[in-house]
Amino acid sequence: MAQATLTVTMPEQVWIQQVSTEYPEATFRVLAAVPGAESGFALVRVTGPDVPEVVSDVEAHPQITELTLVQWTDDEATIHFETTAPLLLFSSRESGMPIELPVEIRDGEATVEVAGSRERLAELAEQLEQFGLRYRIDNVTERLHESQLLSDRQLEVVAAAVEQGYYDTPRRCSLTELADHLDIAKSTCSETLHRAEEAIVKRFVEDVPGLDDQDPLVEQFATG
Repeated sequence: MAQATLTVTMPEQVWIQQVSTEYPEATFRVLAAVPGAESGFALVRVTGPDVPEVVSDVEAHPQITELTLVQWTDDEATIHFETTAPLLLFSSRESGMPIELPVEIRDGEATVEVAGSRERLAELAEQLEQFGLRYRIDNVTERLHESQLLSDRQLEVVAAAVEQGYYDTPRRCSLTELADHLDIAKSTCSETLHRAEEAIVKRFVEDVPGLDDQDPLVEQFATG
């Protein structure tokens, strides 16, 4: 499963691009959203300076057909609204790639997290282009289910090593003692631990931003 972070630039004709660039210090945090047949509904928290003016401009925009104020302070408001231009929602629906919430939009750009197959991610990229959304894929990581990371035997040995104190500081269990506890040869125990540790460390490094090489899928869609 691919997990990706995208930065999506909204088209100039869309209300969220117009309002968020008019108030570049405001942050729009999409808490919940659902697409309809020809419109979309969203629950959004707006924070920053000039919140009353921001909400007023959103409500007055012709692409907003309905707006309800849920919560209000001078520097924060939560609004529920219907819009005729939910382009991110339409792109997600047509591609079958769910967008993880919340989504943050600031100064015309949305930070979007998605997770699914690489085929669905490629389809999302195509749908974004069809709806006129410019984007870049900031990173892509391959996420395996934890059951796929280690074999059953590796998981058993690692779990025993943790339980027996092999990884404690100071160490409470030697490799020989761990092998005896598992009733396996010392060389087998060492090799199994090494392969498991290799998988775990590589997974950790993959999850650290900036440490992995550029993903081919990022290169493929970097000019989107």
